[in-house]
This record gives sequence, structure tokens and C-alpha cells, in this order.
Amino acid sequence: MSEDVFKMPRMGKAEYDRLVEEQYVCRIVFKGEMHPYIAPFLYVFDGRFMYFLSTNYGKKVQYFRDNPLVTVEIEHYSPDLSAFSFVALPGRLVQVEDAGQKRAVREMFVQLIKGKALSSNVLSALGHSPEEPVEVLLAEEKSSVWKLVGVKVDEILGLKSYSL
Repeated sequence: MSEDVFKMPRMGKAEYDRLVEEQYVCRIVFKGEMHPYIAPFLYVFDGRFMYFLSTNYGKKVQYFRDNPLVTVEIEHYSPDLSAFSFVALPGRLVQVEDAGQKRAVREMFVQLIKGKALSSNVLSALGHSPEEPVEVLLAEEKSSVWKLVGVKVDEILGLKSYSL
């Protein structure tokens, strides 16, 4: 019996940058009380930083306050799993306080939701009723704006399926 283990190929920087740019749903892993706490998030990417809208309630808010060090995981896969890739980005979340920057990020979320023709149900994950127009994200701040910082290239893990 062979002891050789096949290792998945690593993604290059251009590959995982493209994955981050193309996707818009991720998971954020927080340090929980006894176990890691993982939560799904929509995100926008401005070419340099990832931004998230977080409702102002729930365990994630307390975990963020207790320890803003997180790992963000993004994945993509074909329905039959013949092709897949994922990237894990360890970093630190900071709350955006600047009014102009918060507005710009909220506008990016409005454009994401409209541009991808996402269901209005996503508004419920952002603290709003699905019956409200998406522009409510600009008018009311029922969510905080978080930004991922401190990501070091040598700590990023990007893996992909083997291509034949």
C-alpha cells in the first residue's frame, strides 16, 4: 500500500485574486467561546480590500469585539465537483467609521445586489426587510461596515482541483 498522498495544487496570486473578484459570498471564521464560530457573509471587493455589512446583533458581533482576528474563506465549485477552488485569507476586521467610506461601501453593495440580480431576501441578512427597496442600505444604517485588513500574502492558502 502506497503512503504517497496526493496534494491539491496551490493557486497562484492571480488565481486567488480572480476568485475573490468573481465571488461575493464567503464565510468568516471567528474565535468562538469553545469552538470556532463560522458565519456566511456577502462581501464587496474594491480591488484592494474586502468589505462586509454586519447586522448589529448576534454572536458574530460579540466575537468581533472580543477578537477581530478572523479567517475569510471563499470557494467556487462546479456542480459535479470536477473543478473547484478555495482561498483562506487570515486577517483582522476593523469597523469602518468614516461616513464617506461607509456610504461608498453601501453603494457597492447596492450595485452588487442589482448587478447580480440577487433576491431581495438577501436584505434580511443585512438587517432589513426583503420588502424594502435595496436602496434602503443607503438610507438606514441597520448594519455595520467591516473591512478586512492585515492579510499577508505568505499566509494566504489557495487550493484548487487538479486539472487534467
